[in-house]
Amino acid sequence: MAPAVSASPSETGRVLSVRQSLLAMTGLAFLTMMVAVDQTVVGTALPTVVAELNGFELYAWVATAYLLTSVITIPIFGRLGDYYGRKPFVVASVVVFMLASVLCGISDSMVQLVFARALQGIGGGMLVATAFACVPDLFPDSHVRLRWQILLSSAFGIANAVGPTLGGFLTQYMGWRSVFFVNLPIGVLSLFFLWRYLPRIRQIQSADIRLDWQGAVLVALFLGSLQFFVELLPRYGAGLPMVSLGVFCGLMLTALIFWEKRCPHPLIPLDMFRNKSLAALFCLSLFMGFILFALLFYLPLMLQGGFGLTPQQVGLLITPLVVCITLGSVANARIIIRLSRPNHMLYAGFVLQVLACAGMVTAHQHTSQWLIVLYMMMAGLGLGFVMPNLTVFAQETAGRALLGISTAMLQSVRMIGGMLGTAIVGTMVTYYYTDGIRQAVPEGHGQPWLNLLENPQVLVNSRIQGDFMAQLEELGLSGQGLIEQARVVLVDAVHSGLVTALLMALIGLFWVYRVPVIHFTRTVGVKPAEKQVSSDE
Repeated sequence: MAPAVSASPSETGRVLSVRQSLLAMTGLAFLTMMVAVDQTVVGTALPTVVAELNGFELYAWVATAYLLTSVITIPIFGRLGDYYGRKPFVVASVVVFMLASVLCGISDSMVQLVFARALQGIGGGMLVATAFACVPDLFPDSHVRLRWQILLSSAFGIANAVGPTLGGFLTQYMGWRSVFFVNLPIGVLSLFFLWRYLPRIRQIQSADIRLDWQGAVLVALFLGSLQFFVELLPRYGAGLPMVSLGVFCGLMLTALIFWEKRCPHPLIPLDMFRNKSLAALFCLSLFMGFILFALLFYLPLMLQGGFGLTPQQVGLLITPLVVCITLGSVANARIIIRLSRPNHMLYAGFVLQVLACAGMVTAHQHTSQWLIVLYMMMAGLGLGFVMPNLTVFAQETAGRALLGISTAMLQSVRMIGGMLGTAIVGTMVTYYYTDGIRQAVPEGHGQPWLNLLENPQVLVNSRIQGDFMAQLEELGLSGQGLIEQARVVLVDAVHSGLVTALLMALIGLFWVYRVPVIHFTRTVGVKPAEKQVSSDE
């Protein structure tokens, strides 16, 4: 069924009728929901998965494999979407993601699960690179686009709100494999709407289009080596292997820049980085990725391990953060179109991030839970005020020909910021916690039980904590007293790590000044020489 293309997109601000726009956006909303649900339910089920498959040494790689392949594929498919239209890749991303979900669900070992998650990351990267860029294709008018994007923000928020609870329920009553199979019905619904109602829109019309495969290989080598370097450096230190890997990463970046400058059809047009507005937006996206991943990974550790809360209580405290991201996005869409200087919303978002991070850095075991909820709400609202605007501002600045690659690069840079955030904060938390334990319990030096206490798992895993208490009881020592000391040390260690997130929020607040004033496009006409709409898919 061919989508009905609007005869006057310059008058309506959209290329389809209202009904067709709603149906196409419904497909994109289901797509967003599928990925968001997957990200939240997998984290809940992962401890059970590791226990059954007996592969704790590969625990981190279940997430890392997904992130690695996503970061690599986002810029590649972002550019392919500009050249060949986004619909084929959006549809393919759903198929790949569903296939990988099945492979995850039937995995019999951690190695199989890691490889299946890597394949799922390819689908996720393809999705992020193309699905978000479909929205400005459908709605050239920025004001119209912001109103329609509420559908995606709502789908993302609903998935984040129910994901942790759904993951716990499925894991407990239907087994951990069901958390991967839950993607299938959502994916089928998304595939139905996208196949039938999403038009194929090509931003670049040329008979001589050649994909920059050399650039794609260099992007994969650079981002892949960067990911491995960031992940492995805290574990192995600055030895010869890590120095060699760092040098290799630098060489790949140099080779990528050298090649892209001379390539007639570059995968990553370097002119984007000469655009002051785009360069500033990419930096802000890096800061937001750093803050977001640092908070999502280490706040639960502080609340559960440091404050002694149950996983259910931690889930309830984290929920306001993810829900307020959606509320902030919805409120932003209503407010920003009425502002003479839309950049003011970026200032508001980073101010909220500064206040939230400062509050979390000063929180302690006796801080009121209502105050912690307030910090979570400010963090969520701040993210909701900044993240959608970075995407919209980049799309407004880049122009139609660079729409896909600029959107994709924004997402890639955010993930790289997340990689740096988790690695840097994780290294600081590990160092300060281990050093703090050794200073707080000097009498434990040389004792086997000190190794257990130096692992934060003893504060969050009831079985490990029980073994530790029994071991101390046999020696006539107070295990409970040591646990309480360790909780205080862990809170201080997480505070030290979160100071870097606060620093990034402060830098981001001042960096907003580097973003030129954005003026939203109104009633954009579609020039036949630049854009083609079809439904031949």
